[in-house]
Amino acid sequence: MTRRIRVGIDAGGTFTDVVAVDEDTGELITTKTPSTPADPAEGFLTGIDKVLSLLGVGGEALTAVSHGTTVATNKLLEGKVENLGFITTEGYRHLLEIARQTVPDGYGNSYFWVKPPRIVPADRVKTVGGRLTVDGSEIRPFNRAEAVRAARFFRDTGIFTIGVCFLHSYANPAHELAMREVLAAEHPDAVVSISSEVLREYREYERAITTLVDAAVKPNITSYVANISRRLAEFATSESAGGEAAGTRDVPFYVMKSNGGVLSAAEVVHQPITTVLSGPAAGALGAGVIASAAGVGKVLTCDGGGTSTDVTVVIDGQPALTTEGTVGAYPSKIPMIDVVTVGAGGGSIAWISPEGTLKVGPQSAGADPGPVCYVKGGADPTITDAHVTLGRIPPHLLGGEIPLDADAARETIHSLAAKLGRSVEECAAGILEISAWNQANALRQVSVKRGLDVRDFTLVTFGGSGPLLACRLVDILGLAGVLVPPNPGNVSAFGLLTVDVRNDYVRTHVVRHDRLDHDRLSAVYAELLTDADAALEREGFPSPERRFLRTADLRYYGQAFEVRVDVGDGDLDADLTSTVALAFHDEHRRLYGYDFADDSGQPVEWVNVRVTGVGPIRSPEVVPIGDGSGAETARTGTRRAHFDDWGDVATYDRSRLGTGDTIDGPAVIEEFGSTVPLHPGFRAEVDRYGNLRIERATKDPGGLGENRQSVAGAA
Repeated sequence: MTRRIRVGIDAGGTFTDVVAVDEDTGELITTKTPSTPADPAEGFLTGIDKVLSLLGVGGEALTAVSHGTTVATNKLLEGKVENLGFITTEGYRHLLEIARQTVPDGYGNSYFWVKPPRIVPADRVKTVGGRLTVDGSEIRPFNRAEAVRAARFFRDTGIFTIGVCFLHSYANPAHELAMREVLAAEHPDAVVSISSEVLREYREYERAITTLVDAAVKPNITSYVANISRRLAEFATSESAGGEAAGTRDVPFYVMKSNGGVLSAAEVVHQPITTVLSGPAAGALGAGVIASAAGVGKVLTCDGGGTSTDVTVVIDGQPALTTEGTVGAYPSKIPMIDVVTVGAGGGSIAWISPEGTLKVGPQSAGADPGPVCYVKGGADPTITDAHVTLGRIPPHLLGGEIPLDADAARETIHSLAAKLGRSVEECAAGILEISAWNQANALRQVSVKRGLDVRDFTLVTFGGSGPLLACRLVDILGLAGVLVPPNPGNVSAFGLLTVDVRNDYVRTHVVRHDRLDHDRLSAVYAELLTDADAALEREGFPSPERRFLRTADLRYYGQAFEVRVDVGDGDLDADLTSTVALAFHDEHRRLYGYDFADDSGQPVEWVNVRVTGVGPIRSPEVVPIGDGSGAETARTGTRRAHFDDWGDVATYDRSRLGTGDTIDGPAVIEEFGSTVPLHPGFRAEVDRYGNLRIERATKDPGGLGENRQSVAGAA
């Protein structure tokens, strides 16, 4: 019988991580391969071929592939948004210029703040006559002649990517649909995004920017997905009994979305902006599944890769969601997991500022040329070079597949140390300390700045470089402990196998709670439900399997921002909507410490209504491991390593550890895709699912951990 293999593959900046699951037996196999930035599809297919070889099967066994991609993210982070046009309502030419009055970091640090550059230059903005009211009724008809002139302008000037955002089109998309028809007739080669399909929600500036970002990344996502789909089909070509090729076959290919779901490649090209946090979302979900199985409810995730580190909050297995996120310089109102990214990955470069101080990141050596120790032409010292210099990681990666040159790493750190007037050890330790504080600050952004006490949380750290600074983060933040999953370098790829197909639909419906028209509210939800149901039908889910979640954004009348709450099943009558309003009061108090539940003079207002369509995909189980026979059976020897001073440090093979085995630091625990340096005074214990549970076993010498904890809390 042919085996049925489903694969999750996460393409990072340095490595491509792969997890395969046998759908019949539940067997999991993980591996990694270097990413190929020049042609990401090459690393993608190499990773699939590698993991299938480990299972002893060929491409004919593939049943589905789920993929996390950074194509859209990198384009936006690198600011490579160009040759973009914008069409809006007559009289609103300077919508992008006016923007918002949001000043980053508070006014005290921003006296000379200048708004970021426009995503579209003013000379590439065209306006078209026609006007709708806030409820979608028409005041002035759509001016087709002006629309034709705008379309011809973009055609004649060679602008092929266009975003359209008309005033109040969230209430009535008719004018935007007419504009798209004109563009199709006059400029058929143009790639067009219209706001009523990208984000049918009020607030013109955010809707316009979100639509333009969608348009900007659409050509890249479309070509990337088409290339991957074609080559994946070729890879999975079946063979006839006579050994001759029987033709290509389409393998179901899903792409991770920012909201914590996946979408088929055929659908995602119509919603490219939904992939802007594709990789980080998968990691947060995978960590949530692993933590829930281990009985850990409050989690901070730390996904350390080669280029950056992504952090988020997961409570009871559910990552925090937001619609107020940004990618690079661009706000995005789409639902996304609330991730903060910092340039502190293994390839982050250490450098000296003009003031003579040591800095780390955000620039990265990436996969090519990579850190100096890779011996691929890299010339700048990196975090990985610092770890190698201090002996905290082995002189190779991926179980020996990638040898590292420790002498080259030490030499580049020595050159940097000489400029700072420090020893090699002081310089390397300083690089790691700065990196740890960069990660700690990101973790505070998703916890302390959200009103959460970081000391109540366990850090789930993963990614190739994620566990390297785990012990240091415990001391800086005063964390409850650390959980390092098995195969931490592949948690994001594992997460891709745990998620369902999800589609989000939103409609602005502003009305005070005491003036609700329940029939009208029901009709709006019914329209969204129809859209969600149609999307799941296109994805191939039978009607009995489709699930739908209803939510709403509410606020107190006069507030500028909303709070999202669940809307239960059943008829949207007075009883159910009153239950929703009570839930809003409770959630407002949880978030902000107060509510107006007993104040009749402060009415509640409904703003946006939402429906999420869910198509369930079978998730692999987190399975227990066998009992351990003592950590000494996993010991592989010793290595000279530096933890405050040089010494012979025990090394362990993690794959040989079992439930209940404990290790006291200093030690280095090694496995195929990652390494865990266990600092002095820390203890690691293996739980029944193979996770390393790390806690401080002794008080930090000299009370440094307590002092640092106080400083961290006050910062």
